[in-house]
Amino acid sequence: MARKMSSEANFEKFASELISVSVGNIAFGGRGKTPTVAFVARTLQAMGERVAILSRGYGRRVVADGVTVVSDGTDILADLDQAGDEPLMLARELLGISVLVCDQRAVAAALAQHVLGSTAVVLDDGFQHREMRRDVDLVLVAPGDLTGRRVPLGRLRESPSALGRATATVVDELGGDFDRNRLRAHFGGPVFRLRRHTHAPADLTASARVFVLAGIAGPERVALAAADAGYVVAGQWTPGDHHRYTRADVVRLAREAAAADAVAVLTTAKDAERLRPFRPLPFDVHVLGHSVTIEADDNGPSFDTWLRERVRPATGGHP
Repeated sequence: MARKMSSEANFEKFASELISVSVGNIAFGGRGKTPTVAFVARTLQAMGERVAILSRGYGRRVVADGVTVVSDGTDILADLDQAGDEPLMLARELLGISVLVCDQRAVAAALAQHVLGSTAVVLDDGFQHREMRRDVDLVLVAPGDLTGRRVPLGRLRESPSALGRATATVVDELGGDFDRNRLRAHFGGPVFRLRRHTHAPADLTASARVFVLAGIAGPERVALAAADAGYVVAGQWTPGDHHRYTRADVVRLAREAAAADAVAVLTTAKDAERLRPFRPLPFDVHVLGHSVTIEADDNGPSFDTWLRERVRPATGGHP
């Protein structure tokens, strides 16, 4: 489903009454944006909002004019080529939450509000997308982001000083201790903590021998999480973030999993979306689920309390 609209600037005014929350970062890849988007969307939904997620659909092969509605909150309306793997994954996971793909976020926001009845939107990877108004700019920060280098010499999109534009930061301490003093040198606002959660598949014995497939940023985390969950990691393949699988890849996976004497391929939800077109697969595949929560840092307010107080005055609330 696609709807043709013109320039983004012309549509900003049509989405002016929406609650708008951006989730982003200052680095490339592996910062947990997608599960954080899901958590923020669910939090807004629990507050009584009708939520839409706006994504640019990185990696999609079919770029239609206007907005592609991946999900209207009830039905999946686009495939992998039209949506991209992350929007399609979010659409399957989030009942009652719409997912839209468009390079022009304000255009998608206008459609979400006036066609789908949305009262709040979440911008996936929106920190550098400064054309659209937002009530909250939530920025994920990992330990290395404060001392890293900008591309092409490093993995930073922007220098740490860009954090001054953020409304709140969410600290991900996975992989190292976080220097709060260094963060405070760039950002003086509210700080929250990201907590990651692994969800083992219910139908796979915890001690099973598995072959891990992780075509995501930071793939080493998947094998570590599998081992922590009690699985025996007999082998793994990490083809790169957003890798689009082929029939030859499926044959390779079947061969390598069998050679490792693995009873199943254990993978991520994002990889599972990219394997879906090849069903039925010649091996058992299970998803090692991953979600996040956002928690108060030190003695600060809970995230949902803070978010409610932040967005309600901006809109006057919704019935």
